[in-house]
Amino acid sequence: MHYHWNWRIFWEQSPDGGGTYLHTLVVGLGWTLALALLAWAIALVAGTIVGVIRTTPLRWLERIGNGYVELFRNIPLLVQMFLWYFVMPELVPKGLGDWIKQMPPPWGAFVPAVLCLGTFTSARVAEQVRAGINSLPRGQRMAGTALGLTLPQTYRYVLLPMAFRIIVPPLGSEFLNIIKNSAVALTINVVELTARARAMQEYSFQVFEAFTAATVIYLLVNLVVVLLMRYLERRVAVPGYIGTAGGTPAAGH
Repeated sequence: MHYHWNWRIFWEQSPDGGGTYLHTLVVGLGWTLALALLAWAIALVAGTIVGVIRTTPLRWLERIGNGYVELFRNIPLLVQMFLWYFVMPELVPKGLGDWIKQMPPPWGAFVPAVLCLGTFTSARVAEQVRAGINSLPRGQRMAGTALGLTLPQTYRYVLLPMAFRIIVPPLGSEFLNIIKNSAVALTINVVELTARARAMQEYSFQVFEAFTAATVIYLLVNLVVVLLMRYLERRVAVPGYIGTAGGTPAAGH
């Protein structure tokens, strides 16, 4: 059967009453970015805390951190999304659970999606933070102790600033992943970019145009993220300690 291409479909009115199909995709992009940014804030904070406690000399804290990482890293994202959306409201106290269930759309699905993506990615960020701290010379921790800093102060003023400079590239990759993983949220009715593209093809039957547009939008967003992370990597690089973003090895420390 011959497929009828129609690239002008983006300027036609969408049956959902939200304007043109192009406007529908732009709105979906807004929900995707909001979901990714909020989830990334959770992932960065929780991942940093868990990554730090996995490097402390306290064995019981390290075990808690390891358990957290293994829990969220080894359960598929789709399963976690369903657990947050369907199961979590049944596990919390009844009043809170009822409040979650009665949240108006799209918040009733958006909030669980943010929590799911944030905790899922935090396990991966924790691994990056742990690796960054462990890659530092032992002398830096000892220097903090010699200066009279407490263990939390040593992490805050000595170890974490250097570790984060080292792990900027993998953190950039995790941010790209969280943008792409946001598409899984359509399974619980979050109307992000992929869900909007699917709705467009269902209304218009222009499947190739809809998903080509979504693909191009994802590529452009990820390209912007890559360029920003490369700029950040060059800005925070410590001369003589780690390599530059261009790939030229720095001089020995």
